[in-house]
Amino acid sequence: MRRFLAPLALAALLSGCETLANIEESILGPLPPEDGMVADRGVKGPAQVPVAGSGSRGSAVSMTPIEAVASAAPADWRAVDPANLLLMDLKDANGQPGRRVTIELAPAFAPVHVANIRAFARAGWWNRSGVYRVQDNYVAQWGNGETSKGMPAGVVALPPAEYDRDLEGQRPRPLGSPDAYAPAVGHLAGWPVAWNPRTSRANLVHCYAMVGVGRGEAPDTGSGGELYAVIGHAPRHLDRNIAVVGRVLDGMDALSARPRGTEALGFYKARTSDIPIARVTLASDLPVAQRPSYEVLNTDSAAFARYVTARGNRKDSFFGVPAGGVDICNAPVPTRKR
Repeated sequence: MRRFLAPLALAALLSGCETLANIEESILGPLPPEDGMVADRGVKGPAQVPVAGSGSRGSAVSMTPIEAVASAAPADWRAVDPANLLLMDLKDANGQPGRRVTIELAPAFAPVHVANIRAFARAGWWNRSGVYRVQDNYVAQWGNGETSKGMPAGVVALPPAEYDRDLEGQRPRPLGSPDAYAPAVGHLAGWPVAWNPRTSRANLVHCYAMVGVGRGEAPDTGSGGELYAVIGHAPRHLDRNIAVVGRVLDGMDALSARPRGTEALGFYKARTSDIPIARVTLASDLPVAQRPSYEVLNTDSAAFARYVTARGNRKDSFFGVPAGGVDICNAPVPTRKR
C-alpha cells in the first residue's frame, strides 16, 4: 500500500533584542559573567548549557558561519556510527550507476522504526525499487509503493508511534530564538529538536533534508519501508505526526533536483518515470575499506554556539542589518565527509 504524508503555535515578539545572545537572555535569564553558562529552567539534566558566543576561540558575532565552523577543534566533531549510515545508490536513466544518497539514522528518537529500516536494507527490500514521488517544495518519497511483497523477517509491521520521546535526563541546547511550532527548540546530540519543558518530551523537526516514514491514516505508523526526505520549505506541521528517522548527509541534490511529479501530491504518473534505486545498504555491512566516513559537529561545543550566533547575526560586509535571531531550520548542524 502506498503511504502518504498525512500545533502547538507560539507567537512571541521580543522587543529591544539586538542579538541572539540578548534574545537568549530574555528567554533564559541573565548570563553569569564568570563562566559564560546559563541555566535552562524547564529541562531535566545538568544545570547549565553553553550560550552562543561563549568560549575563548573568538567572538561569535564577529565571525561568519563558515569561520565559526572552521574554529572547531578536532575533538568538537563526532564520527557517525557506520551502523547508522544508510547508503542509497540510485541509477541513471540509462541504467548506469548514478548518485549515492547518504542518510544518518536516528535510533535514539525512533528505535523500532530504525531497526525496521536496517532489516529492510539487509533484506534488499529497496533494491530495484524507486523514488516515485517528488512534490515541489515538499518531499521526495521512495520505496516499493503499492506492492504485495512480504515484509522481511524481523520487521515490526506496526511500530509504536515514535513521533516524540522522553528527554530522560538529556539536555537540549536551546537555540535562543522563539519558535512558532513548539515552546522550545534547539539541538540535542547533533540533531535539531523541539520540546515541551512541561512534559519533558522532545521530537526531531521537519527541516530540509530530514528523513521521515510514510504512513497511512492512524493507527498506521508506517513500517519504515516507505521513506521521504524534505526537499522544500520546512513542513513543520508534520512534527509529532510522523516518525522522523534521520537526515540526508550527502547527495541531497540527487533527490531535490528531480522532475516534479505531475499527479496529485507529486506522484509520477507512470512507473517508467520513477528514479530507479539500485541498492540500499548499511555502511556497517560493507568492508571497512569501502565504508564512507562522516562527522557531525558537536552541538554542545563552543564552536557550535559561535556558529548559531553567527547564523542569526551576520556581521560580514554583505549584511547591513543582522537578523537578531535564527530559525531552527536555518541553523543546520554542520557535517563533513572524512
